[in-house]
Amino acid sequence: MRFGVLFSGGKDSTLALLKTAEKEEVVCLISIVSKNRESYMFHTPNIGITGLQAKALGLPLIRELTEGAKEEELRDLKHAIKRAHEEFKIGGIVTGAVESVYQAERIQKTCHELGLWCYNPLWKKDQRELLEEIMSNSFKVIISGIFAYPLDESWLGKELNKELVTRLLKLQKEYGISPSGEGGEIETTVLDAPLFKKRIEILNSAVESEGNSGVFQISKARLTEK
Repeated sequence: MRFGVLFSGGKDSTLALLKTAEKEEVVCLISIVSKNRESYMFHTPNIGITGLQAKALGLPLIRELTEGAKEEELRDLKHAIKRAHEEFKIGGIVTGAVESVYQAERIQKTCHELGLWCYNPLWKKDQRELLEEIMSNSFKVIISGIFAYPLDESWLGKELNKELVTRLLKLQKEYGISPSGEGGEIETTVLDAPLFKKRIEILNSAVESEGNSGVFQISKARLTEK
């Protein structure tokens, strides 16, 4: 089957892409660019980098802008998926959803309305195993957003590695946060992964943070040889 991947540029959608490509044909990426930083549905930190990631993957990218109003953003999602169906003849949509019932139900409903299959290869995956799978596949992932206590500015821009995962698992026990960010505690940006033909090099960036909320904003980046 031909699939389009809902792609945020973060670790989960990139892992979902990898797992789908092992068995099926991925023909395009779909990114929803929300003007609302507190979107109920969509990842926002560094969403602009998806264009560079698409080039690194050698896949066409459909980008759809949304104001990010609750529920109304689903109309923009539907329009983007419909475009992918018409332009690339996809039979299904892939998501990186792991725990969010809110997100999964709405995407499934949209796919059903368009007569498409919705595939969630990471659904209900153990979060520790998910993080370990990302590291074992040599992903290069950075923390691009933090939105929960006791996370602070020091986490922003850090690369996901064994030490960082251990710290996240400790915070899960102490504070109940989701180690993979399924409660919205963290967002990530992928700079390299197995399907990337080139890696992303950050040239300029800035940290914007206040208390336990902040983003690592990439302002300039380029593709380099791996």
